[in-house]
Amino acid sequence: MKTYQQFINGSLVNSHSSDWIEVENPYTGEIISRVPKGNDADAYESLEAAQKAQTAWAAKSAPERAGYLRQMAALIRANRIELARILAAEQAKILPLAQVEIDFTADYFEYYAGWARIYEGEIIQSDRFNENIFLFRKPIGVVVGICPWNFPFFVMARKVAPALLTGCTIVLKPSSLTPNTTFEFAKLVATLDLPKGVLNFVSGSGKTMGNTLVTSPITDMVTLTGSVEAGQEIIRASADNVTKVSLELGGKAPAIVFEDADLDIAVKGVVDSRVIFSGQVCNCAERAYVHKNIYDKFMDKFVKAMKDVKYGDPFADPAPAMSSQIDRAQQEKIDAMVIRAKAAGAEVLTGGKKADTATGYFYEPTVLVNCRQDMEIVQKEVFGPVIPILPFTEYEEAIALANDCEYGLTSSVFTKNINTTLQAIKDLKFGETYVNREHFEGMQGFHAGWRKSGVGGADGKHGLMEYLQSQVAYIQF
Repeated sequence: MKTYQQFINGSLVNSHSSDWIEVENPYTGEIISRVPKGNDADAYESLEAAQKAQTAWAAKSAPERAGYLRQMAALIRANRIELARILAAEQAKILPLAQVEIDFTADYFEYYAGWARIYEGEIIQSDRFNENIFLFRKPIGVVVGICPWNFPFFVMARKVAPALLTGCTIVLKPSSLTPNTTFEFAKLVATLDLPKGVLNFVSGSGKTMGNTLVTSPITDMVTLTGSVEAGQEIIRASADNVTKVSLELGGKAPAIVFEDADLDIAVKGVVDSRVIFSGQVCNCAERAYVHKNIYDKFMDKFVKAMKDVKYGDPFADPAPAMSSQIDRAQQEKIDAMVIRAKAAGAEVLTGGKKADTATGYFYEPTVLVNCRQDMEIVQKEVFGPVIPILPFTEYEEAIALANDCEYGLTSSVFTKNINTTLQAIKDLKFGETYVNREHFEGMQGFHAGWRKSGVGGADGKHGLMEYLQSQVAYIQF
């Protein structure tokens, strides 16, 4: 069993706490590592290191800072196979998807390194004669990043890369369920000549260490990827210091299948979007609305496709489509929601229960019909391989049903009509809309939710701007 240390001020160090967090392989049930259950002293030490390093780090040129991002990308690529295996083991992510995450993370560091000579300020026209108005973009300062358990390595890069490129320093806390790959990366970073304190990794409870990191007056920005409830706690905790927050929270993405859709493309797109990482992805298709004239044909194909979804050992070759849920609590949550849906009148066409497997926390790929729009299963995030499907008659009805939700992260439409496509994009109240494809964002886009799905966003130019603040200078001559 591996034992990890905190990474603070450029060194791998023991925690000030003697308590540990045990990390379980969800597929085997084996405890595979332990990480420090850090305390307030760890939090303060990491924040003070980041604060001390920030001014000198910001003084370096952006291309020089980008050079370190490229070194990080190179380290990831040199260790890509082992990192993927560690990631697959700590979260029961099928190995091919784990490898995609590792490789995408290396690309992400490279991508943001490329912004070093691109991001810029502005020159604004003045009302006065002989005056220039300059808008400078400057680093926001010390960032606290809090990562989720579903894509722990990629989301780590999503916070670290833009923060470091813009001249911020960062303290990052991985999820207690999936810290291993991040701490393996910390061991790699320790081999670089990165200035001390620029990047820090600490583990601990969200309610103790996480709260200390968020409420500290040293912290200039908090970026969280997590649940709505976690985001609400961050907002409350950061209020006293009026600390900037950037939050990517939950989703309940609708997929709308119009009458003219290519059914094979629609079925594949929705299935792929529902079972990726066992349905534990915030931008997954969580509910579907299908035009009544093609409903029966779609359902025949869709139910067969969901029945054909293979699940099992994440290291199997060939790989299954999905593996275990992250832990027993997640499996129980999914099952309880399906049980309540059935009690409220929903009918199960396939799945609908925990899988009968010797190991792991599996839930069968599940299709529900006869659901009402006001049911919990239609309104609340499941975060598992379960999807309710409802028919609709008119375009306006489909849009109204899709928008009838407290979330606003992603959505999708399936149609061959460009007018329907553009009208739907205009009418849907979601930060992302995918057309005739699965839900999966690009690093050059902007992953941002509406309503309870978040504040701010990540990726691309606009994600970079989250880590910058403006200063305007009025220069009269």
